[in-house]
Amino acid sequence: MSREILMLVDALAREKNVDKEVVFGALEHALAQATKKRYEGEVDIRVAIDRETGEFESFRRWHVVPDEAGLQLPDQEILHFEAKEQIEDIEVDDHIEEPIESVDFGRRFAQDTKQVVLQRIRDAEREQILADFLERGDALVTGTIKRMERGDAIVESGKIEARLPRDQMIPKENLRIGDRVRAFILRIDRNARGPQVILSRTAPEFIMKLFELEVPEIEQGLLQIKSAARDPGVRAKIAVFTSDKRIDPIGTCVGMRGSRVQGVTGELGGERVDIVLWSEDPAQFVIGALAPANVSSILVDEEKHAMDVVVDEENLAIAIGRGGQNVRLASELTGWQINIMTAEESADKAETETASTRMLFMEKLDVDQEVADILAQEGFSTLEEIAYVPINEMLDIEAFDEDTVNELRTRARDALVTEAIASEEGLEGMEDALINFDGMDRVIAGKLGLAGVKTLEAFSVLAYDEFGAILALPAERARQLIDEEFKDVTDDEMKLIDAKYDDRAKALQAKVWSLAESK
Repeated sequence: MSREILMLVDALAREKNVDKEVVFGALEHALAQATKKRYEGEVDIRVAIDRETGEFESFRRWHVVPDEAGLQLPDQEILHFEAKEQIEDIEVDDHIEEPIESVDFGRRFAQDTKQVVLQRIRDAEREQILADFLERGDALVTGTIKRMERGDAIVESGKIEARLPRDQMIPKENLRIGDRVRAFILRIDRNARGPQVILSRTAPEFIMKLFELEVPEIEQGLLQIKSAARDPGVRAKIAVFTSDKRIDPIGTCVGMRGSRVQGVTGELGGERVDIVLWSEDPAQFVIGALAPANVSSILVDEEKHAMDVVVDEENLAIAIGRGGQNVRLASELTGWQINIMTAEESADKAETETASTRMLFMEKLDVDQEVADILAQEGFSTLEEIAYVPINEMLDIEAFDEDTVNELRTRARDALVTEAIASEEGLEGMEDALINFDGMDRVIAGKLGLAGVKTLEAFSVLAYDEFGAILALPAERARQLIDEEFKDVTDDEMKLIDAKYDDRAKALQAKVWSLAESK
């Protein structure tokens, strides 16, 4: 029996031109698979073949798992405390093995398992080819389209076959068998039965790599492409930067008479490329990314990672772009949410936010409108800022003396404590699924609980306005509004609801609605 194993390994190694170790591994796998058939359930079997004698042993194995994790695969796992009864110093993730009777290896078995062994050898060869390919560190693949499979192009590059999915092709490009094509390596799918290298011609990284080929200064480290955004086949934006003052980054990427940028656009089917100067200043970066539109002013909201960009009427259409293309690409390029608005829209928004802040301060701090307006004009927008900002900043306000400042800070802190206590009361009896829902925080959950919303199901049937009322107003007022179906809501209260009910809350509501629909 042992002689037959060594002869089979030697024959297959020579026939397939692979290392004997690959064949031994494949044969051990085949023997393990055959041994598993003797057992019910998904047992774990290991077979070890002696490379010198051809003798082999079989073992059943159990994976040691933490006690608190429990057994997910009872046929293959053992709890740590049970394993320690057998081997005192065994650790979690080790294995316990028990020798078992091996299958009989004869000529018939060798014939039956030959295909299994051959498949394992083919898999090993394929893995080695892929490993060699990845070791080169290439980001781009250039090859020939060998065939089409359900709209996807199979690209042959040396010994590697790669898949270019239909949705990763540039729209309207007509690729055919025999065409030479270049693409970016999007990912490696080791579970795929066919080609495991997945390509893309629409990824932003593709245009970045194309510029690296066209612009030697990038490879030399004199110039960097910081980011890219694309509407494939139509328009793209790239952000470039250099710390070398002798280099014009935009002109360098454009090239003499546009030769470099034309080389890229030619590969991308005529895709227009805007080259933007990257800046450490986010506002300046956004202004550049919105070119050719001229920006009048810009307001940065660090907390929401958003910017309100004001443009005049004649620049509005340019800033937004056809179908919102320009502002969308600028947002993707910079990583900031960009809200384009006219000066009038900006003023209306500022007025609404000021009214919201005024009402908050008047209600929570028990002050008149004049004091609330002074706080808002000085840039305060939350109770936390009043309560915990360095006292010197508030003492700099000419309208307030030291006693007034201390009183305002005390009232702000008291209001925050009251809100925290009320929030914790609202959490009592609330369903864990709602408290721990993705995107939920304890403040929002507490306000929901105070309004009587304590389950995901109850939350999912709330209307947007109802949810907004709960977030924006005190619990009793919110309950009243909901009970009366908003019959007596004033304009100021609705402005407050709209201002407080921000995009994050809407996203949270949409998420729970989606969950409810999926069920």
